[in-house]
Amino acid sequence: MNLHELGPAKGSRKKRKRIGRGPGSGHGKTAGKGHKGLLARSGGRGRQAVGFEGGQMSLIRRVPKHGFTNIFRKEFSIVNLKSLAEMTVLGTITPQALVDAGLVKRKSLPIKILGNGDLTKAIVVQAHKFSKSAEAKIQAAGGRVEVIPGV
Repeated sequence: MNLHELGPAKGSRKKRKRIGRGPGSGHGKTAGKGHKGLLARSGGRGRQAVGFEGGQMSLIRRVPKHGFTNIFRKEFSIVNLKSLAEMTVLGTITPQALVDAGLVKRKSLPIKILGNGDLTKAIVVQAHKFSKSAEAKIQAAGGRVEVIPGV
């Protein structure tokens, strides 16, 4: 066997289908698209096919619509007071301490403290926002609330 005798295995390489090149090619006239219809048109099965159900009323048009999405909504990572009471952090509870404790999953979101639960120890809490009840309970326990600016 010589280098010039090497080649691909028989039947492993297939010629490209050259459509619309006349009757001798075997793919002339309608170029493999059949006669008329959506798939024979230029641009057929493009954007029209998204949600198209063969003439049946599409799902997006059958389902009732209600409500709206407020594009100005601010999303917060929520932490309740009962979660803070279970933490064993000494000193100030910072957003990083909440992430380390696993109470906050997404670091990119601002943190809001809610008043669900009770506090027995005096703690200093840093967060972007506090509910009125959470603020009152922290201060009643002898702690302090520090609002992080920027939200």
